[in-house]
Amino acid sequence: VQLQASGGGLVQAGGSLRLSCAASGLTFTSYAMAWFRQAPGKEREFVAGINRSGVRKYYLDSVKGRFTISRDNAKNTVYLQMDSLKPEDTAVYYCAADLNSGGSRGEYAYRGQGTQVTVSS
Repeated sequence: VQLQASGGGLVQAGGSLRLSCAASGLTFTSYAMAWFRQAPGKEREFVAGINRSGVRKYYLDSVKGRFTISRDNAKNTVYLQMDSLKPEDTAVYYCAADLNSGGSRGEYAYRGQGTQVTVSS
């Protein structure tokens, strides 16, 4: 299983970024997908998750209303649209896949390489 995240970068506070995660080596439609992040010196945290069909979505409270997770099952890709970014959103973001999570918080079996998001004040 390979999960390749892209789309990170440097943005000013209030700006937007769209992260993408291309999945291969798995039957994409069988897996719930999620985004996690980890900032320097902090624990890894769940940011957003989506179930296999894309109907159910889950978010960290601090990103609700600002971030949107979506998936394109035809392209084996999951996205994270991040708007109204804040300096506290600065972290390495990476995507994850799991057969059983349903898209909610918890442990995910597969995790890919991350992409750095830096929000300047």
